[in-house]
Amino acid sequence: MAQNPQAFYELYRRSSIGMALTDTLDDLISDRRIEPQLAMKILANFDRSITEALAEKVKARLTFKGHLDTYRFCDEVWTFLIKDVTFKMDNQTQPVTAEKIRIVSCNAKRPGDPQ
Repeated sequence: MAQNPQAFYELYRRSSIGMALTDTLDDLISDRRIEPQLAMKILANFDRSITEALAEKVKARLTFKGHLDTYRFCDEVWTFLIKDVTFKMDNQTQPVTAEKIRIVSCNAKRPGDPQ
């Protein structure tokens, strides 16, 4: 079944692996080794692949506590800014802390997607 390349969010492009991919594609375009249209297709495939891999392969669970600083809801996307966060993984005894984090949450089913 063919997927519409626009059916996946572009959230993971700002991750370290997404930034590395984007930088590499920019270099390839600058060196005239690939066309910009091919780079866009590669990024769309990355969006789909990373979303599917995280949904299917990651089984780890964690809990966290912190102080909610800001939240907003715009265009069906929730954004939470949380300060003084403590994370606890299921299989780790030592908690991990962070001064502040941002959580972006999108609906798994986008409006207009088939059921």
